[in-house]
Amino acid sequence: MKNSYVVTFFIIITLLLIGCSEDGNTSTDENGKLTLRLTDAPFPYDLVREANVTIFKVEARRAEDDMETNEMDEGSPFITLMETDIDVNLLELTNGTTEMLADAEVPAGTYDLFRVYVKGVNVVLTDERVFDLKVPSGQQTGIKLFIKPAITVVGGLSSDLLLDFDVSRSFVAKGNINRVENINGFNFKPVIKVSNMSTTGTLMGNVSSMEDDMAVVLEGAQISIFAADTLNTTAFSDGDGNYAIMGLDSGTYKVFAEREGYASSDTLEVTISAANNSIQDFVLEATTTESGD
Repeated sequence: MKNSYVVTFFIIITLLLIGCSEDGNTSTDENGKLTLRLTDAPFPYDLVREANVTIFKVEARRAEDDMETNEMDEGSPFITLMETDIDVNLLELTNGTTEMLADAEVPAGTYDLFRVYVKGVNVVLTDERVFDLKVPSGQQTGIKLFIKPAITVVGGLSSDLLLDFDVSRSFVAKGNINRVENINGFNFKPVIKVSNMSTTGTLMGNVSSMEDDMAVVLEGAQISIFAADTLNTTAFSDGDGNYAIMGLDSGTYKVFAEREGYASSDTLEVTISAANNSIQDFVLEATTTESGD
């Protein structure tokens, strides 16, 4: 008889524990952290002084919530990550410089779509002319950014995303772009790439030349990166000769550097590892008597 009481007692305790586990918070209900940083895909901006946007709202969609919303046909699957005006000159966000857009606590889960709302878009040319641009949809419905594969936010941990705003493809110049005075406007067609910082890496380095047995840094050298013989992206060295390209998927790339007045470098293979920096420097040989600096 006592044994039957003991067995019954343990059965009741087990059922209670199972009930508590089902009613309590599981790992999918815990909160994790999601951060979004903004950078600018490299852009040859010798004719453009500023490319300005105001980002005033960012939302994220949790894939699980989207499925529930579709079944219930009510509510919204989007979570607001940020809702305040952030004014940025995209041309300042190059070579590893980023702008923090959001650092928010969100429910754990899988996120597959982001919406970025923008306004106040304009371009300032080097001759001081300013062009105010129309936003096709970003101000009303947001610029939709799908991320594949989707990013998983784990309870108690942080997941980091990079939004790469491609200025050269987003700001399409009208007229003859070879001379600043012949540019008569721009069309705004936003192109933004979303990268998971835990699965992508950064390529960085320095471009220089040897003059009188001394290394001289080269500004404005173009670094071209190819994946499977297809141009992936480009970068331009800054005033210190440095460059950095973030958000590259892990793998092997072909890369070379070139600058007017200098012989192009050899094409080299570089390996990008997830969540790491890969270093590749270039030394270019002058083909003219003047350095071009």
